[in-house]
Amino acid sequence: MFIIAKKVAYQSIDELQTILSQEVFGDRQDSKKAAGRALGTFIETIEFYLLRQWGENDSIAIERPLAEYGREEITHNVEFTLHPTHSSRSAFEIPKDIPTTARKVAEKAQLPSTFTLTTNKVVNKGIIQNACVIGSDEHSIAVAAPDRITSSGTTLHTYILDKHAYAMIECKRVGKEGDAKGPQTIEKAKQGAYVAKTTSSLQKVRNDKGGLDGIYYIDGKAFVGPYAQLLNEIIFRGEPQQLRNFTLSIGVVSNHGNWFTAGNQNKEMKVLAQSYDWLLFLTDEGLAEFIIDLLRSPQPKYKAVRNAFIASYPPSGVPKVDNAFTKKKMDQAAHFALDDYFAANIGRIENWFNVISPNGGTLQDLKEILQTLKNKDWRTIL
Repeated sequence: MFIIAKKVAYQSIDELQTILSQEVFGDRQDSKKAAGRALGTFIETIEFYLLRQWGENDSIAIERPLAEYGREEITHNVEFTLHPTHSSRSAFEIPKDIPTTARKVAEKAQLPSTFTLTTNKVVNKGIIQNACVIGSDEHSIAVAAPDRITSSGTTLHTYILDKHAYAMIECKRVGKEGDAKGPQTIEKAKQGAYVAKTTSSLQKVRNDKGGLDGIYYIDGKAFVGPYAQLLNEIIFRGEPQQLRNFTLSIGVVSNHGNWFTAGNQNKEMKVLAQSYDWLLFLTDEGLAEFIIDLLRSPQPKYKAVRNAFIASYPPSGVPKVDNAFTKKKMDQAAHFALDDYFAANIGRIENWFNVISPNGGTLQDLKEILQTLKNKDWRTIL
């Protein structure tokens, strides 16, 4: 049983991981690792609901394959991608307590017959599938997203997104045991760095001064210049040929003893900082506030979040249930409680993050960049 403790201003992540391992995962063979995996889920959850508050709800896809530039047969699944929205279907309501399949939603949304439908369940037994893909064709994906709960059911919107992603977001966290560094820390850093460097037409090149140049091609002709300068040019003044295969890369890392801080970077952090266009650092303080506010001592209006988390990890001997607390699947009531929490606390939540790279960048700058990319006339670009 997860004990509700008196709310404190701050507890270290080590302390909170220990509490989780004892109170939620105490009957697991390796309770500390199980609690560590839960912390990783929290980071992804924070990022997803932050993107929703930033107005990206109609652009988000989850765990979609992202192709390498120039080698489309090589793809990598990333946590989140943001896509141009080609059209939005009017909201419609689905009945309460009735499993809602992709096919049912496609019929109500009058999805074009050219789309191949998935077998996904958009809502089932009180669990929603976030950014649920209901179908796709050669160039587009159709996604369903919950809008609100009513007394008789759930209201959904559907969106037609282009398969091209104008931005990708990956979340990286490696825990530690005591003072020992996680053995896969550098491997996770290198994996993230590889994907960040290979999935956009604007490529990074190290110059002889140790700095980063950028290179991109138009009709076989190479254009080279300082990377930061080219990045801004493409985002804010880019011509269609510059934007066509461009994907902004964003990394989100957490500390917990391995990534250190913005002012005290180890090798892994430096590898990621030079690979992603933007690297955000979720502080221990921010992650602790999320856990305390929503899982240890939530206000009554947010208790659905705690309930969904606890229900997803029943003790040994109790039949397993569908996990209703992940970035992809979330209890309905918890989903809307999380939306409310992020809307009410967005200023404080944004302060949970430090910007590691680019130097001098702010979260407000990143929001402006994402909004600029979102508002491009992608039909003329793609």
